[in-house]
Amino acid sequence: MRKREMSLLLLSRLSALLVLGVLGGLLAFLISRGGPVLGKELFFGDTPPLEALLGLRPVWNGLWPAVAGTLFLLLLTMAFAVLPGIGCGVYLSCFASPREKYWLSLAVDLLAGIPSIVMGLFGFLLIIFLRRTLLPRGSTGMLLAAFCLALLVLPSLIVATRSSLEALPDSLLLAAEALGFSRGQTLRHVLLPAAGQGILGGVMLALGRAAEDTAVIMLTGAVASAGLPGGLTSKFEALPFAIYYTAAQYADRAELDRGYGAALVLLCLSGGLLFLSWRLQRNLERRWKGVR
Repeated sequence: MRKREMSLLLLSRLSALLVLGVLGGLLAFLISRGGPVLGKELFFGDTPPLEALLGLRPVWNGLWPAVAGTLFLLLLTMAFAVLPGIGCGVYLSCFASPREKYWLSLAVDLLAGIPSIVMGLFGFLLIIFLRRTLLPRGSTGMLLAAFCLALLVLPSLIVATRSSLEALPDSLLLAAEALGFSRGQTLRHVLLPAAGQGILGGVMLALGRAAEDTAVIMLTGAVASAGLPGGLTSKFEALPFAIYYTAAQYADRAELDRGYGAALVLLCLSGGLLFLSWRLQRNLERRWKGVR
């Protein structure tokens, strides 16, 4: 028995070291290839930075339009996905009957298993259907891409919310009932704040999935050299598509290194969002516990 425990401990440590080694190797490779090209020219090319940031002059050979397009796309995706995802998770955890839980959980699992390329094809066919019925002049654009990405990340939000609420101790619910809280007050003032860390974790997973997906945006509105986003129905640039396009069309090593630089920028963007989520989690937890 002792040997089995030692073998399991050794295996788990080796697995942890493998994860750290792979992550460290990936970061080292991206930094070695993309780090030297990081700078003003990578983002703005020949355009003055201030004029590029204000949209006074277009940027044709820099990443700024792709960065701006990615940020706008993420905001729009979360606007579509956060409330339905958290609301469905709350309903499954607190209000649904066993029969409703079974069928809704099955639907969420099926939605989670849909590949991103299939979701992109769904968006492409959706705009064709709308052209023939309600929107004769409709076309692919940021609104359609954000809607399809929201459907793609919705299961992670639902599962994270449901799991976080169901993992709370029964003592919280009993204490709220003893204090005379209604069901809505218990959910608002006790359960949701206590599960906030897990719910925010689900939001970050959804943001990361939406930020890195290429197949959906490639079929629903992302193009090369589109410039800054011009509206909800206009074409746009995004970092994942810029990386894919560079990897497929690069002409020399310098251009390929720019693609590695774009990958490093996308990784830094995801890391920044993760840091902001961690700070928000800490603030919410301190506020709920009454710590100033």
